[in-house]
Amino acid sequence: MVVLKRSAGKLINGESAPTPSETDYDWLGPGFYVWESDPLRAQEWAYQKQRRDSCFKPFVIGLVVDLGNCLDLTTREDLEMLKTAYEGLRETLSTDDIPMPVNHDSRHDVNSDKLFRNLDCAVIRYLHDSIEATGSHLAPDDTVRGLFQEGGELYPGSAFREKTHTQIAIRNLDCIKGIFRLPDSSVGI
Repeated sequence: MVVLKRSAGKLINGESAPTPSETDYDWLGPGFYVWESDPLRAQEWAYQKQRRDSCFKPFVIGLVVDLGNCLDLTTREDLEMLKTAYEGLRETLSTDDIPMPVNHDSRHDVNSDKLFRNLDCAVIRYLHDSIEATGSHLAPDDTVRGLFQEGGELYPGSAFREKTHTQIAIRNLDCIKGIFRLPDSSVGI
């Protein structure tokens, strides 16, 4: 997980809590975002953000997370739920004559990694809101887990991408069971 360097010690010592993201382009919806088992990808992301914002002083730390009730977008069943949520959102917005959000990158390039996931975020928010509003038999999701394919081809002709990673959006911060400093000091920035 990447946090501001000045916050790392407070998080590790339990003096402060993680701050979830609430932006409209968070690809897994609202939550506290972490990389699953990939501190090097977290470090790469931190370096990229630091190049864009020199005031950003990041630090990579580790977490122990119990996924709880997880919307796991690596499983067929949960992908089908998401597809159904998309249809519900499309119908709702169409009825109100509101255009569907769109996934895009900062240049609006349709062939990009589409780092701004406004559509995906809206669909996941719609799914969560639907579960809560209907009093469904489904429990609210504590976490959302997904595979993010990103970057160029790993090698010519490859379907593998250079920066592919698994991320988790933690909606219920009680799922965080521990926060720790990583033993590899090269990961600290």
